[in-house]
Order: sequence, then C-alpha cells, then structure tokens
Amino acid sequence: MSATLNLTAQDQATIRSAAYGAVSLLAAASAKPSKAATVGSLALLSATGPIGHLLNAKSKDIHLPGKTVAQLADQVLPALTTATTLLTHQDPAEADNFRTTVLTALEAAAATTPAPQPAVTEMTRKITEALHTA
Repeated sequence: MSATLNLTAQDQATIRSAAYGAVSLLAAASAKPSKAATVGSLALLSATGPIGHLLNAKSKDIHLPGKTVAQLADQVLPALTTATTLLTHQDPAEADNFRTTVLTALEAAAATTPAPQPAVTEMTRKITEALHTA
C-alpha cells in the first residue's frame, strides 16, 4: 500500500466492507443478483493504486450482516461516507479513486440486465449520494 495512506486495520475493514457492500446492495436490487454481485466484485478487483491493493488483499474483515436490503443499507451507506471521509483526509486522489472504483463496479453490475431497472437506478443514486457526502 502507498506510503500516503496510513490506515488502521479498522479503517481498512470499513473501506473494504463499504466497497463490497455497495456491490451487494446493488445486486440485491437487481433482477439477476448473483450475476450482478459477481461482475461487480470482479470490477472492484480491477482497481489500481493503494485502493486496488486494499480491495484485493485477502482478508476476513468484510462483515455485511443483515437479512434485508434495508438492514444492509443501514450499514453500507454510512460506511461509504466514512470510507470516503477517511480517504479524503489522507489523500484526496485516493478518495477519488475509491469513488470511481465503486461507481465502476456498480455500472458493471447494473449492466447485467438488458434494460434499466428502477430499483437499480434508485440504489445507485443512494450509493452515489453516500460516496459524495464526505
């Protein structure tokens, strides 16, 4: 990881959970949730720079409990804002890289269905808002 980021283990877990949680939220809103989750996760794994290293690290610190989309959203949306805030304070360029990476993963996941779906569009809006609240 870059010397410009000095993240605690908890910070790293928050960032990973936020990114993978965003993909999980979008997949839950999709007509093809398994395909959306797979494609979105693969897009996260294509990230570069310090964020790419962080998202590609083998870890067991991603915890996304919840049995409903609402419960997952209650956890993931604030985590996205927290992750973006943490990164903005340390390296604004990496915060932008994180936002772009997550939005690219959402775009890839949303493309798994041929026509736009209102639930996917709305979930993308909520995630985008959380990413830009910092």
